[in-house]
Amino acid sequence: MNKNKLILIVVLLVLGIFFIVTTCYRSGGKTKVVLPPGTHGVIVSEVIQTSNYTYLQVQENDAKFWIAVVSREAKPGDSVYYSKASEMKNFSSRELGRTFPSIFFVDDPTDKFIPIAATPQDLTPKKVKIVRWSEISVETPKGGISIAELYKNKNSYAGKTVIIRGKVVRYNHEVMQKNWVHIQDGTDFSDKFDLTVTTMDSLAVGSTATFKGIIRLDKDFGSGYFYDVIMEEAKASDIK
Repeated sequence: MNKNKLILIVVLLVLGIFFIVTTCYRSGGKTKVVLPPGTHGVIVSEVIQTSNYTYLQVQENDAKFWIAVVSREAKPGDSVYYSKASEMKNFSSRELGRTFPSIFFVDDPTDKFIPIAATPQDLTPKKVKIVRWSEISVETPKGGISIAELYKNKNSYAGKTVIIRGKVVRYNHEVMQKNWVHIQDGTDFSDKFDLTVTTMDSLAVGSTATFKGIIRLDKDFGSGYFYDVIMEEAKASDIK
């Protein structure tokens, strides 16, 4: 065997091993894929569409469970990859008339996994399109204001501590050493219905809480992440 043939055989063997290790494949409804720690790869088995969310029953290895993502096209057999999710136990959907014993609200679903090295920008509280939840009606707390009132008179509340009660519609844990919460109370002003809150308290998507924090205007965290109104250093109470 000459040297060139030997080199070719070695190259083909290396490529074959690489292909086996890195190729994604399905067997018996299970996802077999090399993923970094903290990243999940699931196969969709059932799809339920609602006005705000797409509910997916999925399978990961031998585990079968439910996840929810912002409304998107999906069908059984699809692959979904994610790394950021918050579990909500005994979550009741009024629109479905159904209670899920456990469901994970996923922040970063994708149908294509692309391994990319983490960068500082990956850790920032990325601004995403927030969907308005239907059937939310949260009573304004005593001594507090509504989200509509805040946006209507935001300049008068700048730098002041205010109280707002709302339902948690999105939650990111320990980003930039704090938790990031999006709340809605069913009110709006000029189509602004969602308030971003930073807090050290842990909350679950779907829960309702009263937040007491400082209102900041035109807050720029860099990397293009700018908030015209945000509540910071908030304390959460009366969580239900």
